[in-house]
Amino acid sequence: MKKVLIIGAGPAGISAALYLQRSGKVTVTVISRGTGALAKAEKIENYYGFAEPVSGQELHDNGIIGAKRLGVSFIEEEVVSLSYNDAMKPVVSTDKGDYPADAVLLATGASRQTVPLRGLKEHEGKGVSYCAVCDAFFFRQKDVCVLGSGEYAVHEAQVLQPAARSVTILTNGQPMTAHVPDTIAVIDKPITAVNGETVVESITFTDGTAIAANGLFVALGVAGSAELARKVGAETENNRIKVNDKMQTSLPALYAAGDCTGGLLQVCKAVYEGAAAAFSILKDIP
Repeated sequence: MKKVLIIGAGPAGISAALYLQRSGKVTVTVISRGTGALAKAEKIENYYGFAEPVSGQELHDNGIIGAKRLGVSFIEEEVVSLSYNDAMKPVVSTDKGDYPADAVLLATGASRQTVPLRGLKEHEGKGVSYCAVCDAFFFRQKDVCVLGSGEYAVHEAQVLQPAARSVTILTNGQPMTAHVPDTIAVIDKPITAVNGETVVESITFTDGTAIAANGLFVALGVAGSAELARKVGAETENNRIKVNDKMQTSLPALYAAGDCTGGLLQVCKAVYEGAAAAFSILKDIP
């Protein structure tokens, strides 16, 4: 049977998994690590079918239990990249390995992690980037930094290494949670500003010291759906993935559903889009 990979175990991803698994036509695997925004909701009382308020964590857990009961497979790994193989089939890369598929659904929600650094937003597109695969070419033989402290940051740094003169990970005062190769430097001091007249020239730390840099790649937390879509060349707009009414992205065999597509950031919308994506995948896979 054809393989479908779903990135994200929230309402959109689980809704799609249920419809796909019940079809009996495909094998379904959900890849995720940790919980998303839903689990942080203390009470939900605007969702159909609950006489009393339910916590986001309970709704999240029950969704996964139901999917497992139907036979959906789950992998607890961190997704760091998305690509296509020579047969133009999507391949999901995690911190543990690569997973080829016949179709991939992006459903990790919307990226909500930001950092209040002076000069960061002002230098977006002028040395500040959110995609190493997209922009490494523009930083050939230049000194670049990656902002982050996890597997995602290490992955972005490794993507930049073949092009850049030097790559330094800046943790902004956070402890590293992933192994860093000896060829990549790490500075764990808190950052205060991104500097430069017209383009990025340096990064200043709260202790008054600075490091010269031509670019800063933001890789905080884990890679969200929009970041993964941008890396593979799918069309995005204002940090959301552009899809049609069938939840298809601009690339073949790649779909998106839930908060990552923008609009109403509610469970009901995510559940609907997950179901719609499942029906599209079943129709599109030969």
